[in-house]
Amino acid sequence: MKRKTIRNHKDFLTTPDNPSVSNFYFMVKSKDAVKKDSRYGIIASKRTFKLATQRNRAKRLLRDWIAFNEDLMLPNKDYIFIARGAIFDCDRENGRKKMAHLLKKLSK
Repeated sequence: MKRKTIRNHKDFLTTPDNPSVSNFYFMVKSKDAVKKDSRYGIIASKRTFKLATQRNRAKRLLRDWIAFNEDLMLPNKDYIFIARGAIFDCDRENGRKKMAHLLKKLSK
């Protein structure tokens, strides 16, 4: 089942008590799903990536890694992925492994 994406700004907001994990390439935050259907959101900020092409590439990388590891995401959680500047240093296979590692860590 393919997850929907978070569209509203208020749904991206998290509290300090929401669990989060990170590595050198990206950060993952999770929170309880508002509705029955769980979603994910991607943040690639203009502050980190000055050019639109860089922001789009970072989001494409994250979407690929999310689609590959979607079975590791809990069904009752919303996930927010925040890209970091070093994301371009990570290749496709390594990124998928890093994503799987963080999602497993977050589900504990």
